[in-house]
Amino acid sequence: MTSQKIGIYPGTFDPITNGHTDIIGRAARVLDKLVVGVAINPGKGPIFTIDERVELVREEIAHLDNSNGGTIEIIPFQSLLIHFAREVEATVIVRGLRAVSDFDYEFQMASMNAKMAPDIETLCLMASDKYHFIASSLVKEIAKLNGDVSQFVSPRIQERLSERLGG
Repeated sequence: MTSQKIGIYPGTFDPITNGHTDIIGRAARVLDKLVVGVAINPGKGPIFTIDERVELVREEIAHLDNSNGGTIEIIPFQSLLIHFAREVEATVIVRGLRAVSDFDYEFQMASMNAKMAPDIETLCLMASDKYHFIASSLVKEIAKLNGDVSQFVSPRIQERLSERLGG
C-alpha cells in the first residue's frame, strides 16, 4: 500500500489570480491531494474577508478538482505553516516562483521550514511564462485605480474587485 502524497499551497489569495490557478492546477497533477491553505493574515490588509477568499478560490478552481483522480481542498488557516501542514498531514509545501527576486525569499522560507520540519519538503513550481509577472498586490493596485485587470484574473474576480473597490 502506497501512502498518499499530500501537499499544501499556502497564500492569502487576495485576490486569487490566473497565476495562482495555474500553480494549483499543475500541483494537483503531481500530488494525490492538494490543500489550498488560505491564510488569515490581517497584517496584509486584505480587501476580501477570509470567507470571501475561500469562496473565490473554491469557485475559481472548481473545474480543476479531480483532474488527476486526486482531490483539491480549500481550508483557511492562521497558524504557523508547518503546524498547519502537520494538521492536514501534508509532506510537501508547494510554492510558486515568479521571478529571480522571489527566489531569495522562498529559499529562506524553505530553509527555515526544513529546520523546523525536515520531513516536509518544499516544491517550487516556476510560474508559466504568461503569468510570471502577476502579483495580487499589483492587481489590487491597478483595480483601485480603475485599471483593466482582465489579463490577470478571471472575469468573476474582475467583477468582484469592481464591486468591492467601486470601479
